[in-house]
Amino acid sequence: MFDNKTLLITGGTGSFGNAVLRRFLHTEIGEIRIFSRDEKKQEDMRTELKNPKLKFFLGDVRDYGNVRDAMKGVDYIFHAAALKQVPSCEFYPIEALRTNVIGTENVLQAAIETGVERVVFLSTDKAVYPINAMGLSKAMAEKVVLAKSRVAGDTIMCITRYGNVMGSRGSVIPLFIHQIKNGLPITVTDPNMTRFLMSLEESVELVVHAYQQGKPGDIFVQKAPAAAMGDLALALRELFEAGNPINVIGTRHGEKLFETLIGREEIMRASHSNRYFQIPADNRDLNYDKFFVEGEVELSKVEDYTSHNTHRLTVEGLKERLLSLDFVRAELERASDRPVHAVGQRRK
Repeated sequence: MFDNKTLLITGGTGSFGNAVLRRFLHTEIGEIRIFSRDEKKQEDMRTELKNPKLKFFLGDVRDYGNVRDAMKGVDYIFHAAALKQVPSCEFYPIEALRTNVIGTENVLQAAIETGVERVVFLSTDKAVYPINAMGLSKAMAEKVVLAKSRVAGDTIMCITRYGNVMGSRGSVIPLFIHQIKNGLPITVTDPNMTRFLMSLEESVELVVHAYQQGKPGDIFVQKAPAAAMGDLALALRELFEAGNPINVIGTRHGEKLFETLIGREEIMRASHSNRYFQIPADNRDLNYDKFFVEGEVELSKVEDYTSHNTHRLTVEGLKERLLSLDFVRAELERASDRPVHAVGQRRK
């Protein structure tokens, strides 16, 4: 499906971009363009991979000219550039607005003007019922995608919405492993706090699924398991056969007890398969009665899709899930000097 095509990844030096490269770089894809503002990470990627299919564009999604120039000749876009850290967005909300909302508008408008076929925008569970600046900015970015998709002509725009991606930059699992290996207390905000869990490889497959199946304005969500943060800390401590104490430090600025991937308003119109939900765009205009005078009787009977009511992994289930991740097995091997397998016991 990507044979001889050109793919642009915004924010392509991040964890998601690297996972996409592992998935596609050695296929028959024509060219992959990495658009980001971090020249050092681009240089590291260029030096490591040395692949003629890989092209680099230094720029910022906040600059429309940068974005438009990078898109000339592009067939598809995975738009991953964003400010993602909840605390930093809380203290610098205007920066989240400029990158996550205005940057998204720039990407979409440039895609229309340059004739891009498809754009897949990467969103987050924090965009549903948002309480923090990061979630609010991503929620607004989703609305921009939906609005733009109605007037985009031949350019198809759709959305993927993620929970926590295990092992991505800034996520909690690498932090816990660092604390365990350095003999530090494992810092848990709230042991009962739950989060959806998916791997980087699954995040790429979700985007590919959206690319294949998406209609204008569709939102795609993976049916993901969840875990309590206290259980995650216990699972990692047991895998590393460590005795680090677990310190409960309290909920941080802008954090929720649980996350929601699909609100009940969306669940009512969603379809689903074994692995994914597909939420079609609400394409009514301002002249519809339900916006003003009519309600939805069934709405109060439907639950949101949250990390509290989805399948919850036990400590043993978490250990098996963690052992499926290459970077966790690599850390275990470094800690024990023995090979670690994806399934089964770590040591014989």
